[in-house]
Amino acid sequence: MTPPRHGARPIVVDETPGMKAYCQCGHSGNLPYCDGSHARLGTGLAPIVVEVTETHKQAVCQCHHSGNLPWCDGTHATLSGSPPGG
Repeated sequence: MTPPRHGARPIVVDETPGMKAYCQCGHSGNLPYCDGSHARLGTGLAPIVVEVTETHKQAVCQCHHSGNLPWCDGTHATLSGSPPGG
């Protein structure tokens, strides 16, 4: 089993309406979106699938510790080893 990769900061995207699958394993080649890497690598994780209803800028969590996944809530700034100004 391959362990997940956690980023230090969110990825901010100009999101458009539709169903979205956000990567939770951190191995996708198309972050923040899932590309199926979790299944190929046997991470034991699955993407978080949500329906985006309007066009807007969105911060997608990459530390995977947000209390509001898949959206960033700033938790990354409180984690050990987070970069200054995180």
